[in-house]
Amino acid sequence: MKIHKEGRSIILLTLGVSLLVYVAILLLTHHWTAFHYIFLVGLLLFDLAIIAFFRIPRRIFTESGSELISPADGTIVAIEQVYEKEYLKTDCMQVSIFMSGTDVHVNRYPCSGVVEYVKFRRGNYFVASYPKSSDLNERTEVGMRLGNGSKIMIRQVAGVMARRIVCYAKEGEHVKQNQEMGFIKFGSRVDLFLPLNFPINVQLQDKVKNGISPIAEIAAPNDC
Repeated sequence: MKIHKEGRSIILLTLGVSLLVYVAILLLTHHWTAFHYIFLVGLLLFDLAIIAFFRIPRRIFTESGSELISPADGTIVAIEQVYEKEYLKTDCMQVSIFMSGTDVHVNRYPCSGVVEYVKFRRGNYFVASYPKSSDLNERTEVGMRLGNGSKIMIRQVAGVMARRIVCYAKEGEHVKQNQEMGFIKFGSRVDLFLPLNFPINVQLQDKVKNGISPIAEIAAPNDC
């Protein structure tokens, strides 16, 4: 297991503050009580939780030219037909993955292709599992064209605690399936917008893992 580069400064800061608090307690406390021990245990658990949040576990990725692989860890909270007005500009299927605070928060490209569209939009910070958060919350949108000409869009959505979305996508860039696309800090969701003829392979409340779980099959643009 590795620690993601987006979390290294936060972890160092957290550990530094915790160390200062511990030293202060040692210097200022002459008689330790149960409260002091409980407080220090809580501080240690908090530090471990921060470290765990930025973990990158070792995985054997699923590589498939015929499937879209999950861009995020989490739970499927929405599968519905919507109109995507920014990049696809057509009716499509939206598949939404909610990432809790205990999930791995790395985001990966679900397929290989060319990035044609990248847009950051400011917004609110509603709970990411809330259906309207996809349209109302702060978010980053990445539009891709696949090798067969089909287009998909990936939307990183901030949550009530997630106040920073990191996206590495650049327009014109050729990307590979399971390549790292970004990171969302402290609870969030990722939405996939797919052509209507892409067969969906997941159901509501399914647990998925980035780089491993197939989400949908890739169909040619003229398939019915």
